[in-house]
Amino acid sequence: MLTPRRIEIFKAIVDEYIRTAEPVGSRTLQEQYDLPYSSATIRNDMQVLEEMGYLEKTHTSSGRIPSTLGYKFYCENLLNNAAGIDKRMELAIRSAFDVSSMNIEEAVHQSCEILSEMTNMTAGAIGPDANTQCLEHIKLFPIDMRNAVCVFITDTGHTETKNFHFEDDVPFKDLEACTDILNKRLKGVPLAEVPSRMEDIKPDLCSVVHRHDLLFTAFVRAFVKFASESVYFSGKDRVLYQPEFEDINKLKQLMLMFDDTKVWRGLDSSENAVAVTTTKGAQLTWYNDLAVVRSKFHVNDTESGELMVVGPSRMNYEKVVNLIDYAARLIEKMYNSGGESGNE
Repeated sequence: MLTPRRIEIFKAIVDEYIRTAEPVGSRTLQEQYDLPYSSATIRNDMQVLEEMGYLEKTHTSSGRIPSTLGYKFYCENLLNNAAGIDKRMELAIRSAFDVSSMNIEEAVHQSCEILSEMTNMTAGAIGPDANTQCLEHIKLFPIDMRNAVCVFITDTGHTETKNFHFEDDVPFKDLEACTDILNKRLKGVPLAEVPSRMEDIKPDLCSVVHRHDLLFTAFVRAFVKFASESVYFSGKDRVLYQPEFEDINKLKQLMLMFDDTKVWRGLDSSENAVAVTTTKGAQLTWYNDLAVVRSKFHVNDTESGELMVVGPSRMNYEKVVNLIDYAARLIEKMYNSGGESGNE
């Protein structure tokens, strides 16, 4: 049974383990948290908490550490959801967003960099799923004979901008002719199918576009990146400084996960995942030895993305949840106000 005393002891254990990354014993609890209970009482309650599945005993120490079930209980019941973020962090995030020319993609990447730095963990973003979108229109803006900016627009209103650089000169009329053909043949095609459809269009390009080879390669590469670059990470190297990932095999597995878009999009459906949603709406998922904190942001009526912080289960959840929620709300406000973050 979870009595108030056991909950108090359990919270102290989680807080101490998050702070030190060391298994927690009864003596530490008495010394660091001034608990008004005897060592025997604390040890007995720790044993009960372990039997209930909230704590685990390590092989190297008589102390305990929280289990995944324990972290889930902690985040569901013991987080201070009313707490805001540190004022200095709030000011730093606001200052970073105070750029009127920043587009939504830049804002998301900026958020990831800030979250990674402030949490000392890896931060990432999941963009709208390209597999659910179709190409609506392509706009190509020539800069000079070797450079152009291409804007892809989907049926949901989502836009992506790609810079083209050609090894040789490409006449403006070739750019226009190529764009016209692609718009006619690719409108309504799912983004994931566009690269393969380009092969069918290649003969048409060859017949009317002089430098079709350069343009074909540029567009195929751009479409492939558009369809695959929906997950972005900042600070991947920060996991190197977490003691939980000193095991080289765990580290290799994590690095492979960072490159697999399907892993991050499929977290909720994974049978190995344990998840909980906070009262602020943040989604917390424990997957193997990882903890992933996500907060959704909406870019229009049909599209949304997610910011996330990835790290060991031993993380400062209150700090991370408040930071990621604040950044997500700033992105929403910036996008919905036409590119300015404004003031809350």
